[in-house]
Amino acid sequence: MKFRVERDVLAEAVTWIARSLPTRPPVPVLAGVRIEAEADGVLRLASFDYEVSARSEIPAEVTEPGTVLVSGRLLAEISRALPAKPVDVVLDGTKVSVTCGASRFTLLTMPVEDYPQLPTMPGLSGTVDGDELTKAVAQVSVAASRDDTLPLLTGVRVEIEGEKVTLLATDRYRLALRELVWKPSDPSISDVALVRARTLNDVAKSLGASGSVNIGLATGQGVDLIGFEAGGRHTTSLLVDGDYPPVRRLFADESPIHAVVNTQLLTDAAKRVALVAERNTPIRLTFSEGQVVLDAGQGDDAQASEALEASLVGDDIAVAFNPQFLLDGLSALNTPFVRLAFTHPNKPVEFTGQESLEGEDLKEYRYLLVPIRFAS
Repeated sequence: MKFRVERDVLAEAVTWIARSLPTRPPVPVLAGVRIEAEADGVLRLASFDYEVSARSEIPAEVTEPGTVLVSGRLLAEISRALPAKPVDVVLDGTKVSVTCGASRFTLLTMPVEDYPQLPTMPGLSGTVDGDELTKAVAQVSVAASRDDTLPLLTGVRVEIEGEKVTLLATDRYRLALRELVWKPSDPSISDVALVRARTLNDVAKSLGASGSVNIGLATGQGVDLIGFEAGGRHTTSLLVDGDYPPVRRLFADESPIHAVVNTQLLTDAAKRVALVAERNTPIRLTFSEGQVVLDAGQGDDAQASEALEASLVGDDIAVAFNPQFLLDGLSALNTPFVRLAFTHPNKPVEFTGQESLEGEDLKEYRYLLVPIRFAS
């Protein structure tokens, strides 16, 4: 095997591929990146950990076609450190030499015949705008659990009904829902998938900038798999197995009390007041006519308080939240104003965005947060 490739092109591709390499591979070959040099001038790079696969295709001057397996993380570090010159890669027996300008590295190869077969990319189910996908996934994944002992809640539930896609995530303390529109290959498509939030986040960040993202879904056919493709990059991931809890019913049909506050001002005030909130202690928000008062700390501890302008419809109400969960919800909104809808001081509070103080609340993104009970 022998080929020449541009340094930036190689570094970018290998770095992206290496992102999905397992930190503790169950077998040594899974720490490798498979490089396939084709006679038609295409370099195919791949990684796989039995759950997530990543593939990238880049142009190269291929003198001798061939396939090789080398340490992915080491190749990524080397390719980023090389000078800005063409890179020559040559397989010589059991070693690969990487030459770039005056720099020369020799890497040991791994047995490529021991590498598992990569899963096939599922057929196209539909296409979604990359920027919209990136934004939607970021908004929802904040609510996904990071506790691997509850694998079901570390996923994002993807519900597809025709042109509408709904993303849902919860960690039992909050729930995020985001609706978006896509272009399905079959207008009558109806499917559900549970995708690991971490994988979905990586895909959205790395493929979202490519314009549109092709999504393929294969369910009920032995192996349940989702695939993403954009800009010469492909990723597949096994779906999380299990029945997701029926979380949609947690959203109240109507809310007798709601308040509207400037999102940025509330975010800044919450950050300031949270400085005195000890670990696991809440921020209290007390809503009354024309204002909301934020305060934290009590007794002999440090205390903070700040009042902000707010519009309130309904009775005065006071709630307390985990400061980080509150800030996560506010930062995910991306709207000038936030509406907080209440049913009861101890029941979950729904956050939605508004473009203006008196405007309609936008239901495409909804963030439900469970308040913390506090001694009045």
